[in-house]
Amino acid sequence: MKEIIVPPVVDVPRDMNITDLLETQVQEDRRRPLFGRQLTEGEWTDVSAEEFQADVKTLARGLAAIGINVGDRVGIMAATRYEWTLMDFAIWYAGAVTVPIYETSSPSQVAWIVSDADVRAVILENPRHQKVVDTAVRQEKLDPLVGIWQMDGGGLDELRALADQGPEEAEMESRRSRAGLDEIATIIYTSGTTGKPKGCELTHGNFVELSLQAINSDLKKVLHHDASTVMFIPLAHVFARFIAIVSVAAGAKVGHTADVKQLVPDLQSYQPTFLLAVPRVFEKVYNSAMLKAEAGGKGKIFAAGAQTAIDYSTALQDGKVPLGLKLKHALFEKLLYGKIREAMGGKVTSAVSGGGPLGARLGHFFRGIGVNIMEGYGLTETTAPVTVNSPAKVKIGTVGRPLPGNGVKIADDGEVLARGVCLMRGYHNRPDVTEQEIVDGWFHTGDIGALDEDGFLTITGRKKELIVTASGKNVAPAQLEDQIRADAIISQVMVVGDNRPFVAALVTLDGETIGGWLQQHGIPADTPVEELAENQAVKDHVQSVIDKANQSVSKAESVRAFRIAPVDFTVESGQMTPSLKLKRNVVMEDFKDLVEEIYSAPKPQ
Repeated sequence: MKEIIVPPVVDVPRDMNITDLLETQVQEDRRRPLFGRQLTEGEWTDVSAEEFQADVKTLARGLAAIGINVGDRVGIMAATRYEWTLMDFAIWYAGAVTVPIYETSSPSQVAWIVSDADVRAVILENPRHQKVVDTAVRQEKLDPLVGIWQMDGGGLDELRALADQGPEEAEMESRRSRAGLDEIATIIYTSGTTGKPKGCELTHGNFVELSLQAINSDLKKVLHHDASTVMFIPLAHVFARFIAIVSVAAGAKVGHTADVKQLVPDLQSYQPTFLLAVPRVFEKVYNSAMLKAEAGGKGKIFAAGAQTAIDYSTALQDGKVPLGLKLKHALFEKLLYGKIREAMGGKVTSAVSGGGPLGARLGHFFRGIGVNIMEGYGLTETTAPVTVNSPAKVKIGTVGRPLPGNGVKIADDGEVLARGVCLMRGYHNRPDVTEQEIVDGWFHTGDIGALDEDGFLTITGRKKELIVTASGKNVAPAQLEDQIRADAIISQVMVVGDNRPFVAALVTLDGETIGGWLQQHGIPADTPVEELAENQAVKDHVQSVIDKANQSVSKAESVRAFRIAPVDFTVESGQMTPSLKLKRNVVMEDFKDLVEEIYSAPKPQ
């Protein structure tokens, strides 16, 4: 199959906007809890649709009072928290446009977004963010902002206090309802693996239509008013933002936690029914459970249980589960699976994974223990999901079929093209790039993939990331990287080899998990990473992981040599984007000596 377009399942009025999703919830059941707030550790307080709407209206009126007009751009720079979504809706109720800024952004990155989007005011989290924004405005000589408010410094209370000076209720209602599906709701800047970030103009229609199509499809089994989730990935990212909005559309309850290290206790106290995460989170859940079992002398039981879960899920996909496998699965349900689900709160039955490939092994493992991970695919330019696996239509190893209202086509060179209600209006201030990337209504994603006979999409790599070795062999690094990175003690991996005689890799170690592994292997847990990079036991383990990954590719595509970097790749160092994608050019520059060391050594056999 080369093309699939799935028709919409609902007609959406052209005069709707995102705020109508909240208005609908208030009209249906004003007491329905839309959010859970953790005011003290382990204790969550519900926020009803009516309470949320009232605060949104007050804050919107405060924004209007200080001079935020219809169409003005307001930035939000904060970690994931309740107030992020609160201000997002307040900005829309004021008739304005939200511009997310990653809370890890540098002054130069902030300056670029503020100037390019013509941001007039910024809501930020704390004094550190205030310093970054002040530095950006001063160094780049930007026009003064009309307001900067700190969430942690009483800034939102200041806005609330200004509400009485704002327009009358009729004017505020006019502002709220003025935008239709075609108006801009937000400008989200791509995290930029190369060059300056581009601003994607996403409309109210992108979010409203995509949300309503989703909750009126088979996904309504996951997204409904009895469902709940904990948000912990960055709300500045389109993936989390879409889930935040579709949850309001569905009446599902959302909690927030900014500290991933606190995630497990938060899941256990909140008890969500579904999760959304990037693949690395699911890898860590699996690896943590495995290492805990090994530390307790139950490594063989975990390994057998994990394989049984994978076999069970695979048999489900094939349509028949043998009786013997059913009995083994029931045994491990008592011994293992229930405990892993308890670590996630005990009520999680579904999860959505995006932002990168999950891998068939992890997908089958989690479905086998009772958590159906629905892998999806999308970009900032497509308001997150173009395709997604659904409860009734799952093919593990694929990223699913297009959501209703969307379409996918495979170009002659294998590039994935996308269209539909998800597709952005264009790049802000870049009509030249918009015309180049959107041709005849189809967006050129830059990803390489294929459609099977049932319309399920598989992504095999990035067009621009294909490595061409000196012998002319094309290598898609993602296929190897995803398998190697899934190991418990490996944090990141980058395959190299462009114009080189063979393929190699740079590997970093996971500081959170390696301590337990080291103790099991008789190595002091506090051994510096610089020493571990040369430790023979560590090198032998990494080699075994690479050997296993190499079995999935030809010899010409296999990793023939590697080096362990003395430090991890991080967002702070500029080697990764805030959405945890490798900036390959930066890593290559920062570790060029290590790469040269690989290729100056004798060629491996």
